Amino acid sequence: MEGTRGSGGARLVVIDMQRAFRQEGQWQVPRYDQAAERVHRLIEAIDDPLFTRFVPDPAEPGSWGAYYDRWDAMRRPPQHPVWDMACPGYDGEATLDLPTFGKWGPGLAEQVPVGGELIVAGVATDCCVLATVLAAVDAGRFATVVTDACAGQDDAAHDGAVALMGLLAPMVRLVTTTELLAQPTAV
Repeated sequence: MEGTRGSGGARLVVIDMQRAFRQEGQWQVPRYDQAAERVHRLIEAIDDPLFTRFVPDPAEPGSWGAYYDRWDAMRRPPQHPVWDMACPGYDGEATLDLPTFGKWGPGLAEQVPVGGELIVAGVATDCCVLATVLAAVDAGRFATVVTDACAGQDDAAHDGAVALMGLLAPMVRLVTTTELLAQPTAV
């Protein structure tokens, strides 16, 4: 049985637009502000966005301890302001908080049914966005990645992640903010 894009509805999912990725530091995403401007346009145009937040698990289970050994300045408690949202248009809505790169799981699955569609924007393209999109399509959802409303650790990493996701068409669709907002049936 062939699924139809968006047959289960479409939901804007804004991935990890947080201070940790905007401000100078080990996890800074250089084009964060450009992506944030476009995310804001999406939030204004698409009802009921869902926001995610990376919040570390202080226990650092398994390989996470080694990861934080590499990124030691990011070893902050979950309530630290570095994990606060920093997204124009974010009005304090509830967030889906997870201590993982990918945000796909029961929380998003409840919001986007099988055959449904995630419209994805946020950071970092080459990490949390990529991990979320791959898991969502594995779970039978469509994903539309708004490429200019995402940003990676650098342009090469962003472009590489976008190219990888593009290989998954038609499960994954790549569009710009302008292209998406010009399609009234997409939002």
